[in-house]
Amino acid sequence: MADFFLANFVTIITIINIPLAIAVMFMERRNVGVTWAWLMVLLFLPAVGFVVYLVFGQNLSKKKLYKLNKRTKETMTALIEQQRREFRDHRIVFNDDAAEHYADLIYMNLTSGFALYTQNNNVDIFTNGPDKFEALLADIGRASHHIHLMYYIVHNDGIGNRLLDALTEKAAQGVKVRFLVDDIGSSLLSREFFHRLVQAGGEVAYFFPSKIPYLNIRVNYRNHRKLVIIDGQIGYIGGFNVGDEYMGLNKRFGYWRDTHLRITGYAVLQMQAHYMLDWNLASSKSMSRDVLDLFPPAVSTGSTGVQIVSSGPDQTLEQIKNAYIKMIHSAKKTIYLQTPYFIPDESLLNALKLAVLSGIDVRIMLPSKPDHKMVYWATFSYLGELLEEGMKCYLYEKGFLHAKALVVDGCVASVGTANVDIRSFKLNFEVNAILYDTETALRLKRIFEDDMQDCTELTYEQYKRRSKLERFRESCVRLLSPIL
Repeated sequence: MADFFLANFVTIITIINIPLAIAVMFMERRNVGVTWAWLMVLLFLPAVGFVVYLVFGQNLSKKKLYKLNKRTKETMTALIEQQRREFRDHRIVFNDDAAEHYADLIYMNLTSGFALYTQNNNVDIFTNGPDKFEALLADIGRASHHIHLMYYIVHNDGIGNRLLDALTEKAAQGVKVRFLVDDIGSSLLSREFFHRLVQAGGEVAYFFPSKIPYLNIRVNYRNHRKLVIIDGQIGYIGGFNVGDEYMGLNKRFGYWRDTHLRITGYAVLQMQAHYMLDWNLASSKSMSRDVLDLFPPAVSTGSTGVQIVSSGPDQTLEQIKNAYIKMIHSAKKTIYLQTPYFIPDESLLNALKLAVLSGIDVRIMLPSKPDHKMVYWATFSYLGELLEEGMKCYLYEKGFLHAKALVVDGCVASVGTANVDIRSFKLNFEVNAILYDTETALRLKRIFEDDMQDCTELTYEQYKRRSKLERFRESCVRLLSPIL
């Protein structure tokens, strides 16, 4: 029997692969790119490939992960519908005249992403770790009711322990501290790290934790959000995780260039709502009992218009990607994009192509050194067709560029956790703040232009001089880009 199996190994594997391939095509029929990527996996990893698919290829959009009680759902629906009517009837008075030009973008996010539009906010921008964490620690020190944190990566190092010490002290004072961590992003973090916080009265939860040691069937779906909400009045959102490398202390990367926002105003309540949904999904200790304390009367602190837009594999629509495409199509003069990874799908790639062909100044800034080589190779495979049409590409040399920011015409901007890649838009749980304020957008545009001083421009002529090995490597990796 063993001799027969060995002699007919290829035939047997081929027979096994045919029904598996048909199953994959049926389950992924809505997305041709993803289907082909998984078929490649089946081809090169016979039999084993389908096991990989079962772990990495689950479709969470068919499952209702987030559950709202009837009263909360009715309240949210009523608020959304009321604001939709105000937009349809042109009854919204915009603080910034330029924001009126993006009423259709706001309406789209409101309708498909349940993202309420508020314009009584103040926004501070951080571009380096020390400034961001000093401000955060100061706000934590002033907290009086609750501190809610969600980070993808947390390290047991200098800044990780400084943050934990500050939280433990507040928990001991009676402030309610909740810390939500992604189980995959922080897989190297020992559960013992949070022991002193829990002993002081704090709570810790892990998003999609492993039921069996070293085996997580939801490993492909990561909560990549970074949120902090303090007393329902102050919110932090952006690209920084918790670790010394984000302070610029890692020798491999050196200076860490990221973008993070500190928001006060009505938008913080939307951030709180997103946090509550994530927490209640991950923790057995629901936050709904003290919901009124978590949503205190909002205080107007400024005039910046903000929408908090989330996306994830539980949704059929890719909310953040759609917002990006809508912003790109609205551009008249400039599109400035910063991202550590650039793996667009056809819809986003075509939107950028059309913008370049329309004479719009499109600039993309990427890191010059990769942290994930395969992703970086895939990124370069997409640049050529845009560079050929006239897009400008800048490679950041000062350190590692991790910022996720899009600025259009110096009028509207997006800052958050989503990278410009298929994983972020489709597979990860992400959250972005879309800012409808000329002053804030111009600040982000100037930051981009300042960063250009620390970049080397990649021209189309230089791009064409890549070696045959580089081109072959990029082409191979691009085939797997929908599932990287």
